[in-house]
Amino acid sequence: MPKDPAPTTSLAKRTDEDAYDAHEDHPYDDHDDRDGYDGYDGYDDADEFEESGPGPVIEHTVEDDRFGAVTVRLDSELGEVTVSGERVPRVELWRAEGTEGEDHIPVGTRDGARLTLTVDGEDAVIDPAKGRLTRRSYRVDVRYAERSWRLVPDSIPGSRLVRAGAYLGDFSSDGDGKVLVEWREDAEPEALDAALGYALAAAFGTGAQPLWMTAIEMVGDLLPG
Repeated sequence: MPKDPAPTTSLAKRTDEDAYDAHEDHPYDDHDDRDGYDGYDGYDDADEFEESGPGPVIEHTVEDDRFGAVTVRLDSELGEVTVSGERVPRVELWRAEGTEGEDHIPVGTRDGARLTLTVDGEDAVIDPAKGRLTRRSYRVDVRYAERSWRLVPDSIPGSRLVRAGAYLGDFSSDGDGKVLVEWREDAEPEALDAALGYALAAAFGTGAQPLWMTAIEMVGDLLPG
């Protein structure tokens, strides 16, 4: 199942100007223009993941470097994501009953009014952007307990997790429920940061094409064949 952002090609590289709208300032924007993407070579699928679940329900358990075993469960048919673990709070995200799911979005919708997010049973506010041409348009914002988080694409495969302006780490998910994270060495992520990051990456996928690549594809589609 493809992830939320549009399909990409591995030969393209991102540019500084495509990440965000230059006319809109935001405290998260200090880290928006990374020059590279280190990947997740430290993870071995065979060693790090346990997978179960037929059909639209997929469950993965990953050994997080900071927080131990974290289980991510994705039900793409019902539009439900659950993150749990002994050292992280339980985070649940689900699509409202009766909402028609969109196939390219793992949780089925980017309409925040049709989504419910809870942390250990307490309501949190989730506000996904609409997902259009720019990488920033695929950001997802969360507010809970007077704190704020953002997951926003910063490369073709990955998205950065930011809490109140602090760049915590890079998440990667292809929309199949499997999530990888590489925490920044100088960051001090908390258990709640991890649980929210895993949930958002699983629910919406990560990464996006740069604007210039999308524009080239759009022009190419208009040219006679």
